[in-house]
Amino acid sequence: MTEVSFHFGVPDRWTYTCRLLRKAARRGATVVVTGAPAALQHLDRLLWTFDPIEFVPHVLLQRGQPAAGHLAPTPVWLSADPLTAPAHDVLVNLGADAPAGFESYARLIEIVSNDDAERAAARVRWKHYQSRGYPIQHHEAAE
Repeated sequence: MTEVSFHFGVPDRWTYTCRLLRKAARRGATVVVTGAPAALQHLDRLLWTFDPIEFVPHVLLQRGQPAAGHLAPTPVWLSADPLTAPAHDVLVNLGADAPAGFESYARLIEIVSNDDAERAAARVRWKHYQSRGYPIQHHEAAE
C-alpha cells in the first residue's frame, strides 16, 4: 500500500522541492513529480539554477510523450501524467488534487506551503487518502 507523507508549513515550496529532489537523486532514488504543466515547466527551470554549483538530472515529459523515448536513465521525472513515468517508486505531488494513479507508487509526498488555499486543498487530499485507508505521515517543515 502506498505510504503518504504530507510536508506542511513549507516556506518556499519551489526551493524545498528542489532540495528534496537533489537529496533523492544523491541517494539513487527515482522520483516522479506531478502537477500542472506550468508548474512543472517552472520546476524544470529551477532545477537548472537553484544551486549555482550543482545540477539535478531530470527530464520534463510533455503531455502524451512516452518516457520510452528517452535513452538515458534519470533520477527525476517531471510529468503531468504520473502513469507515463518509467518508475513508480516515489511520487511528489505539486497539484491541487490527488494525482491519478498515485496508488501505483510505493510512496507519495505532498508538499504544502503556508498559503491558505494550498492548505485547504491539502486537507481535501488528506481526507481522500485517509478515507481509502492509506497510512499518512505528517511532517512540519523547518524554517
